[in-house]
This record gives sequence, C-alpha cells and structure tokens, in this order.
Amino acid sequence: MRLTELPLRQPAYVDLIDWSALTPSEGQRLREYGLCEGASVEALHHGGFLGKGPIACKVGRMTIAMRRTHAAAVTVRTGPDGVGSQDAPA
Repeated sequence: MRLTELPLRQPAYVDLIDWSALTPSEGQRLREYGLCEGASVEALHHGGFLGKGPIACKVGRMTIAMRRTHAAAVTVRTGPDGVGSQDAPA
C-alpha cells in the first residue's frame, strides 16, 4: 500500500520507494530525513482541506511533513519485522 493510504497511527515499514518519481534533490532530502527501504514509518496527520494536503509522518524518531506526491512514491507494509525484502539473506 502507498504511504498516502496508510491509516493514521498504524506503524509500518518502507518496502519500496519509486525514486524515479522524485527529482534528485527531493530524493536526497528524503534520504537525509532517514526515509529508505526498511525504515519505520507512521502517518500522523493529513493536512489541508479534507486531508488532501501534506502528510505529517514519523520516520524513525523524527517527525516530518511530506508532500502527498512524495508520499505516493513510497510503498509501505505493515508487519512485525523491520527487514525489507531486499535486505533478507539469500
């Protein structure tokens, strides 16, 4: 599911990020905030009119505001483990 579809206050892990949907500077900024495959993430608040604006997210221990278009590029999964499918041993 996309980060934009994640219910509020439900812990999840980043499964995949479509870096091609972001400009290089946007991708770099999100990486600096700790957003990468396997990171823990939680949607805290949907801003704007009818919740269609930016999304306040908890990434690790940091709270950031993310544009909805950027959040749509992030695929998340809910579950007990924090290991991404690419990080699993072969």
